[in-house]
Amino acid sequence: MHDNTTALLVELGSVILGLGIIGRFAGRIGLSPIPLYLLAGLAFGQGGLLPLGASEEFTAVGAEIGVILLLLLLGLEYSASELVTSLKTQYPSGAVDFVLNATPGAVAALLLGWGPVGAVALAGVTWISSSGVIAKVLADLGRLGNRETPVILGVLVIEDLSMAVYLPLLTAMLAGVGLAGGSIALLVALGTVGFVLYLALRHGRLISRAVSSDNPEMLLLVVLGLTVLVAGVAQQLQVSAAVGAFLVGIALSGEVAEGARKLLTPLRDLFAAVFFVFFGLSTNPADIPPVLLPAALLAVVTVFTKIATGWYAARRAGIGSRGRWRAGGTLVARGEFSIVIAGLAVATEPRIGPIATAYVLILVIVGPLTARWTQPAVELIKKWRAKDGGTAPGADSGTIPAARVPAPQEELAQTAD
Repeated sequence: MHDNTTALLVELGSVILGLGIIGRFAGRIGLSPIPLYLLAGLAFGQGGLLPLGASEEFTAVGAEIGVILLLLLLGLEYSASELVTSLKTQYPSGAVDFVLNATPGAVAALLLGWGPVGAVALAGVTWISSSGVIAKVLADLGRLGNRETPVILGVLVIEDLSMAVYLPLLTAMLAGVGLAGGSIALLVALGTVGFVLYLALRHGRLISRAVSSDNPEMLLLVVLGLTVLVAGVAQQLQVSAAVGAFLVGIALSGEVAEGARKLLTPLRDLFAAVFFVFFGLSTNPADIPPVLLPAALLAVVTVFTKIATGWYAARRAGIGSRGRWRAGGTLVARGEFSIVIAGLAVATEPRIGPIATAYVLILVIVGPLTARWTQPAVELIKKWRAKDGGTAPGADSGTIPAARVPAPQEELAQTAD
């Protein structure tokens, strides 16, 4: 017993220390730490350089807590009124986002012979952008005040809220329930989401007041305990623990949400890192090289479909040409949600683990690059075409010829630069 505890402490301490070093290194080079966490998991999992055995059970529980905290903190970012407003204004962009980005994943899964369940799972992996990576990229590039940023956030909100319906449906399919069972799970999910939004809109202050405490320790214990409890109940109802945590975040607002966010962010970062490592631990590195080509092809296709999504959403909002391309390039990154979906599906369809890992590794690195360079690259291509075609350089390049008075939305779009 003593030897097992010693081995657990040594392995766990080494893992946490290693994650800290990895995160610091990623920050130094301006990269999201997610791909490095995945690589670390691959290195120390089954078939890796040095498999970890003693801490495997603890890491699995920590990974579950990581998913719950990821979704809780995401819910705390939004109020119920913001979600309702986003649904009303951004639902056409959300529909285009779903069609353009879920379809490649579903088609790829069917071509690979995975069947309907694998198709639904891989569709989710390719559909959902990484809110965490994108938020960091927007801050790093100084674009939080740009006109296209609310459009980007609106698309992300629609995606996040869609998870409250998608995850229960996927969970029911993975459990092997029939059409009736899946329909019941979907109705329960929709009813739960609607009920929580109603409570948050009508009685959000009362809920927040009941949870509120001037003592940070009490606030942390109450919010964390409530979240884990609701997540467990949601899991029992086949609604998904992640969705339960997300709904708790939505129900809290004001000072309570702000205080809980500050207290829980360090815990979220720790257990989210454990989650990514655990996903890497559960994937055999030898399984990745055979799927690198399909993962890369899928990444290339969905880079263009996400750019098209952002361009369309920004165009609907009246954003100028430059802002449209910036919005599209910013939405490319995939990350935590894609891994969460793959983590749910890997027990039923083990082949999704390697391809999801390779896919996320590619796009979590490419995403910040497309955010920075899509708009300049498009303008450069337009200038080359204008030069070859003999047209005036400003005619289609997003710049304004001297002899023409700019339209108001173009002027605003240029000041956003």
